[in-house]
Amino acid sequence: MVLSKILPLLFFSWVLLLQSTHQLQNSQTQVLYQLRKHLEFPKALESWGNYYGDLCQISATAHMSISCEGNSITELTVMGDKLLKPFGMFHGSSLPNHTLSEAFLIESFATTLTRLTSLKVLSLVSLGIYGELPGKIHRLNSLEYLDLSSNYLFGSVPPDISRLVKLQSLMLDGNYFNGSVPDTLDSLTNLTVLSLKNNRFKGPFPSSICRIGRLTNLALSHNEISGKLPDLSKLEHLHMLDLRENHLDSELPAMPKRLVTVLLSKNSFSGEIPSRFGGLSQLQHLDMSFNHLTGTPSRFLFSLPSISYLDLASNKLSGKLPLNLTCGGKLGFVDLSNNRLIGTPPRCLAGASGERVVKLGGNCFSINGNHDQHQEFLCEEAETERKQLQGRKIGTLIAVISGAILVLVLFAFGLLLLCTKRSCCFCCSREKSVSQTRLKVVTDNSHTSLSSEVLASARLISQTAKLGAQGVPSCRSFTFEELKEATDDFDSSRFLGEGSLGKLYRGTLENGSSIAIRCLVLSRRFSSQSIRGHLDWMSKLSHPHLLSFLGHCTQTNGEHDPAATILYLVYEYMPNGSYRAHLSESCSEKILTWPDRLAILIEIAKAVHFLHTGVMPGSFNNQLKTNNILLDEHKIAKLSDYGVSTIIEENEKLETKSEIHKSK
Repeated sequence: MVLSKILPLLFFSWVLLLQSTHQLQNSQTQVLYQLRKHLEFPKALESWGNYYGDLCQISATAHMSISCEGNSITELTVMGDKLLKPFGMFHGSSLPNHTLSEAFLIESFATTLTRLTSLKVLSLVSLGIYGELPGKIHRLNSLEYLDLSSNYLFGSVPPDISRLVKLQSLMLDGNYFNGSVPDTLDSLTNLTVLSLKNNRFKGPFPSSICRIGRLTNLALSHNEISGKLPDLSKLEHLHMLDLRENHLDSELPAMPKRLVTVLLSKNSFSGEIPSRFGGLSQLQHLDMSFNHLTGTPSRFLFSLPSISYLDLASNKLSGKLPLNLTCGGKLGFVDLSNNRLIGTPPRCLAGASGERVVKLGGNCFSINGNHDQHQEFLCEEAETERKQLQGRKIGTLIAVISGAILVLVLFAFGLLLLCTKRSCCFCCSREKSVSQTRLKVVTDNSHTSLSSEVLASARLISQTAKLGAQGVPSCRSFTFEELKEATDDFDSSRFLGEGSLGKLYRGTLENGSSIAIRCLVLSRRFSSQSIRGHLDWMSKLSHPHLLSFLGHCTQTNGEHDPAATILYLVYEYMPNGSYRAHLSESCSEKILTWPDRLAILIEIAKAVHFLHTGVMPGSFNNQLKTNNILLDEHKIAKLSDYGVSTIIEENEKLETKSEIHKSK
């Protein structure tokens, strides 16, 4: 009897729960459809119009993805097709074919957006959004990743953005922000990536950035930031610093010791390059060209253990480089052109060994048969002026120090007159104690620093591997569905070509990273254990001139006769294509100069040498062709398809054995 009364109540409660859940899902769905309307129905969201289920379950594409937890949307990524920017300045009004229409209201759009209160990832890129970013964006207080790049946002970044305390990545690249960078960003204590490139930011470099302890990537290039660059040494985790094309005009400050890439070109930095740059043991790429740097480049810059690219061109560097200068083993490119250097170039920069590309034109070097050098007296006059100026500075400094010493002496003399004999004895004994304590501290620290240096060297191996392809996931196992989504189901528009090593497709992962996918058809006799052995070997290789292997996927395909295993190899995508494409005279703007060609060949030679002698077991058949040499956005060369030929050879042997077995 009691059970018969309880059951209807339980059923009624269950129905109410379903209805409330359904209402919550409907509210989130309605917000998504309103956002699509605000964005004027972009192509990336066409699939929503023909979908009548729960949008949390809709299949992601290369341009759209939604993720949910429970009944709440936690990730919204939309990539539009408004990639081309108009010529000239943008003045805030709607532009046909570039921005959304005049009917678009960014305040209404932001109000709708903030109803997705559980959002952790928000990426709205190249959608033509325009207007001043509303401060109400801070209502999305669960955000960890915010990317509004390549739109038409202008004005100032709202100070309220610093209230997004969970934010880990903030990217506003390629907009028209023209205020100052907010000086309250140190509230974002979890921030690791701050990228505000290609805007119109003005004013000084915000000191608050120096207090974001977890920052790893800082990019403020192509803005109008001016004044002094502060001490950055407290950013202990910073790996990449990009401040190109601003108006910074101070001397170079202290830098974090873990930096891998430093890009400071086209500013107005002055003074000499600080000796503390010699402590940047992980530095690989240093570009300080087109500044006003003076003095003679210190030898430590050329012998940094990891340095591979050094550009000091178009400064006011002067003096003689030491003839016994030593270049680091990884140094492949040096540009000292258009300075005021004199004397004979050191052997490691003379090009005799052919190990690196060196540009020395526009100096006063004594180089036989070289017509790109000026008369030596022109550079000597500049050096004389520099020494006179330096002498005046030293004289002023000595006068200041002398005055300070005199004040200290007078002060100490006054203290001695006031001290009694007893207090003086106490002071002396205390001084002796402090002196002994300091001596002990120095001794202990010297031992500790040696240990930390060894530990730093050990960490460098893993850090270098992690930074081989920034922004691209590390090696892992992909699902076939992920690869289908990344390539629009291997659409023909994504097809890059086919050769003896299989078909090649270009893909885009959910986070926007571009990848290349190699498809290999393997015999069913190819054991999974053997495949794992090859993949494990490839995943452990890390070299700056080897194409980064990101992961794999295996899929059984019954369409082949006989049935076969499809092995998909996922690599980083190289935007500048193959070396061969840059050798053809049919496209003159892409043709490489002879120094660039030599640099590329040297880089590939280093990669081959690493494959032959730097790994166990070595790899000796690597299909070394011009098509397999790929160039990244900086035209740095990387060798592709290493290790794949071994898989192909083993597969051909298995197929041959299979055919022999059938014939018998």
